[in-house]
Amino acid sequence: MSSTELPSVPASTVLPRVSPLEVEQGERVRSVGLPGVTLTVRSRPPRRAGLAPALFVHGLGGSSRNWSALMAELDGVVDGEALDLPGFGDSPPPDDGDYSVTGHARAVIRHLDAAGRGPVHLLGNSMGGAVATRVAAVRPDLVRTLTLVSPALPEIRIQRGAVPTGLLALPGVAALFTRWTRTWTAEQRVRGVMALCYGDPGRVSPEGFRSAVEEMERRLLLPYFWDAMARSARGIVNAYTLGGQHGLWRQAERVLAPTLLVYGGRDQLVSFRMAQRAARAFAGSRLLTLPQAGHVAMMEYPEVVATAFRELLAEADELPESAAGAATGGDETDGFDTEGAGS
Repeated sequence: MSSTELPSVPASTVLPRVSPLEVEQGERVRSVGLPGVTLTVRSRPPRRAGLAPALFVHGLGGSSRNWSALMAELDGVVDGEALDLPGFGDSPPPDDGDYSVTGHARAVIRHLDAAGRGPVHLLGNSMGGAVATRVAAVRPDLVRTLTLVSPALPEIRIQRGAVPTGLLALPGVAALFTRWTRTWTAEQRVRGVMALCYGDPGRVSPEGFRSAVEEMERRLLLPYFWDAMARSARGIVNAYTLGGQHGLWRQAERVLAPTLLVYGGRDQLVSFRMAQRAARAFAGSRLLTLPQAGHVAMMEYPEVVATAFRELLAEADELPESAAGAATGGDETDGFDTEGAGS
């Protein structure tokens, strides 16, 4: 390990005295202890009994809160849970320090196996999309449908906005960046993240911005914050270099579950041009393109993504009868393109 690299922080030594994550109205948060990992899980009590379970997986630097808006839109459609991956949100680091895509996928699988909730409708964004792809490929018995929002799948020509993430994976860079940005305020950091991740940061409400700043202030107090970021970034880069049956594109081709792909035309982290390649890789997939969206379409356009998700469920004969009327789309999808993309 380089002398300038942040040391791994084992979970057993991490007892941060920070406030817990904010809980939106109608949500509950609980801690789940599993072998080698403790996960914080955010859920919305189902509107009625018998709804199929869904699990939402966030991306690099995110948390379960990234899914709150979409979970609210799908109330009455699925019994939704969103987890904080190890080292993110309110989940402590994994005991073994493994932040690889496989390590995160293992945590998701352990949660699903222990909870007995599978098979679930599995949704993932960015790094969470890569994690969800791996889960769906290696444990098809756990996945009813797969929804990927700007999934972090390997690209030869990466987006300019993704370069800092790649650099963060290099030994020592996280420590240097920490020193370089030590005078940055939480507000400055949040504005930078929103400018990178949103197609139009102006869509964020003042309340949403305030909440994001509070969460950023909280994260910066966590002793393992940069370690989790750097090692997870390294995990993404390493996953991009894997070939053979462990390669993410090869695993995408193995996915059996009906799949919805969501790509934003203003995404600075995952190239919009990858949409068609993904549509070919995931057999029989549906593709939703949102020209004005950035990297987190489920946060920018939750109503539109929810409509496309209901249409996926309707096509797969998985939509609850009470929600069938909402799957027809209507005016709320105007300006976007939803199509059956796979062949």
